[in-house]
Amino acid sequence: MPIGSSTPRFLTLADVAEVLNVSERQAYALVRRGELRAIRVGGKGTWRVETSALEEYISGAYQAAADHIAAHPFADEDVSADI
Repeated sequence: MPIGSSTPRFLTLADVAEVLNVSERQAYALVRRGELRAIRVGGKGTWRVETSALEEYISGAYQAAADHIAAHPFADEDVSADI
């Protein structure tokens, strides 16, 4: 499910998993580790992630990747000849 103007305010963990191309279990782990903000709704405590929180998570992941790349510069010898 791509994020866009027709996206509802809250997403299920299945929706989050689809957007991030990960399993529902991995999406749940992101929430339980506190990496992705979410709320529990209803009697069963079903998790919901606000679209803006998912966008913040994605932006943060891009920043973390950029920080990692800056701290670990790419060198030609890092590339395997088998790629």
